[in-house]
Amino acid sequence: MADVFISYAAEDRAWAGELAAGLRRNGVRVFFDECSLLPGDVVVHQLEAAIRRSTHGIQVLSPVAVHKPWVLQEYAALLTASTERGLRLIPVLHSDVDIGALPFAATRLWVDFRDAAGQAFHDKVGELARVILGEGARGDGESEAMALRDRAARSVDVPAEPSFVVCYARQESDYARRLLPALSRAGLPVWSISHLTWGDDVLSTIRAQIRHALGIVVLMSPEAENSEDITREILEGQRHSRPFFPILVRGDRHFLLASTWHFDARTGSLPGYVELDLLRRLRDSGLAVAPAPDRSDAAAARPAAPPVAVPDSPSPAPVPAASLLPDAPVRAQLGALLAEHEWEHADVLTTALILRAVDRLESGWLRRGDGRRLPAGLLREVDAVWTEFSDGRYGFRPQRERARPASARHRDFLALSLAYGWRGSVEDAVSEYRAFTGPDRPPGFFPTLRNPQNERYPDWYDQWTETVLAVHLRMRAEGGVE
Repeated sequence: MADVFISYAAEDRAWAGELAAGLRRNGVRVFFDECSLLPGDVVVHQLEAAIRRSTHGIQVLSPVAVHKPWVLQEYAALLTASTERGLRLIPVLHSDVDIGALPFAATRLWVDFRDAAGQAFHDKVGELARVILGEGARGDGESEAMALRDRAARSVDVPAEPSFVVCYARQESDYARRLLPALSRAGLPVWSISHLTWGDDVLSTIRAQIRHALGIVVLMSPEAENSEDITREILEGQRHSRPFFPILVRGDRHFLLASTWHFDARTGSLPGYVELDLLRRLRDSGLAVAPAPDRSDAAAARPAAPPVAVPDSPSPAPVPAASLLPDAPVRAQLGALLAEHEWEHADVLTTALILRAVDRLESGWLRRGDGRRLPAGLLREVDAVWTEFSDGRYGFRPQRERARPASARHRDFLALSLAYGWRGSVEDAVSEYRAFTGPDRPPGFFPTLRNPQNERYPDWYDQWTETVLAVHLRMRAEGGVE
């Protein structure tokens, strides 16, 4: 059995040979065809057998390699082995190359040898050998991981251990490097992008960690406010009803966390005893691993609220939520999410856009009178982008073709929820957001105008009712979506 199979183009043989020799000097068993094949071997059979026996695969990438038919065949075989039996496929950048030419390799954390020469080359080979042998994590690959967060995801695996996931922009790396060991010393399991290892499927791993997180710690700063990656990570956490523990490092609060308690660290301070105790209670609550509820409450049709682990009280130094990014970029973000059919992410962002339009982000819901202040143009624009990217399946217009509220009574909301597929019958309870949405939702289901962050309050159902009626009654008025 080999520890690693190295795939490369003939033009890169000399460099790949140096890599193979360096790995061998560090104790790695390498299959490198130039040295491993014997006279008389049937090449294709030996290569197939070598891939089957290897626990890791290295794909050497260069401008010529990504266009070589034989290299692409080996890449396909390594990718299949990665999917079917867990071989770790590690892309290695030998020279400047468009890694996007191999989309599945592009989702994995690559090893960048492009500027490694002399001792730097040997040091990186030694580090790679330790990863292959399971003797330690790779070193500073945070920059490569940051660059990969916007890649498309594939499957999502369950982490071995749920953790507190720390999300941050590159500019907050120094604070994150202080925070992570402080949380670990407090006995809290933590995970961040810095824990990724060469060969990890970056976005899939991030999503899996967020989906099963004990809690999500977001470092808030102007850069985080403007980061599409951080926004998507927050939306993913909200979609799965994960509890949030925001830390304000610089600037104002992130607009998607405007109604959530936060720790003010603008002086550079780390969470103290009180905050760490909150995280310990969150860890011990079992909230993160509880399955989505399956309740039936014919009387009220409201599920019980999940336990509150993070306080609802304001922080010692109240800070206003940041003004939402200029409308055009945020609406472009909404279009990007819908183009990728990220319906749940787009749903939560749509609600935030509407709340922001009437300064209700901090409360997280609309009162009946707030609807009269909603700009009709915003509702038309939101409807247009939803209907465009869903081929007319979702949006306010498809909803209004199915049902419109006659008044502001709760029974009107019940009629809407039946018509839009939010419940199957009047006896059905409405589940938590993470169980509420999903594939194959009926036409008219989105936007739901639900705010998952408010589901920690006992009256979240009434808040949702008020929000939906406020928006749909506004559309009934002159200038609304018709």
